[in-house]
Amino acid sequence: MINYFRTMDRIRPLQVVGFLAVLIIAVIFAFPIFMTFMSAFKTNGEILRGPANLPTELYLGNFEFLFTRTPIPRALLTTFLLTVTSQLVIILVIPMSSYAIARKKSKWTNLVYAFFLGGMMIPFQAFMIALFRQLRVLGLFGTYTGTILIYLSGSVAFGTLLFTSFIRTTIPVEVEEAARIDGANSLQVFWRIVFPLLAPCTASMVVLNGLGVWNDFLMPSLMLMGKDVSTLNVEIFFFVGQYNTRWGIVFAGAVISIVPAILIFIALQKYFIKGIAAGAVKG
Repeated sequence: MINYFRTMDRIRPLQVVGFLAVLIIAVIFAFPIFMTFMSAFKTNGEILRGPANLPTELYLGNFEFLFTRTPIPRALLTTFLLTVTSQLVIILVIPMSSYAIARKKSKWTNLVYAFFLGGMMIPFQAFMIALFRQLRVLGLFGTYTGTILIYLSGSVAFGTLLFTSFIRTTIPVEVEEAARIDGANSLQVFWRIVFPLLAPCTASMVVLNGLGVWNDFLMPSLMLMGKDVSTLNVEIFFFVGQYNTRWGIVFAGAVISIVPAILIFIALQKYFIKGIAAGAVKG
């Protein structure tokens, strides 16, 4: 009891205000998610009569309709494959280039590093039309390969910054030198020594970039508009009409899109925070 009062004495009013502010912000951000989950289990009439009311019963008809009478299952599979494939390509390419930049210090590597970081200053919308024209010339427009390449190019700038900073500040050079003394070449040093140590940074990249690909609407709507089935968010958008919208179906589709993203973030949360703190902040 004495220790409890001593702890209470150390709590400052500013800390209480900060905690309340964070709590209010958390509630504000969580409220739309709560409304989405709640509306997904309501009929369209219930949503229109009382959007903020709790559902009278657990209505599963929205999910049944999506999985039995719409292309949502195929769209879910397409989104999953597109996300996983793009992340595998990103994880294979960007850490190797970042490792070369971090360890080979010269004016050329510094120039390449500055060139990559310069990509963060140019918004995608500024060169979107020119990029699509080039993809059409190469025969990649409207294909999954072209979409994955765009995701890769869009991730180079931030990924290079994150991995390069993490390697320079976290991984000691002595570990690599010991492996080279034992006869390992550069590829063996990277894949057997360096890459396993990049796990927190890799998890951060997967969370940030993977969720961006999973939730992306602009790129699939433009690149895959000729496909029979597009990604999950694009297919959900088709249920929103000018004169008639089945909001229960829309909210149920949003729940299907949200749940995997939440599970991935929860699973990789520890590594995500560690990677951001060690790489981006220190770098």
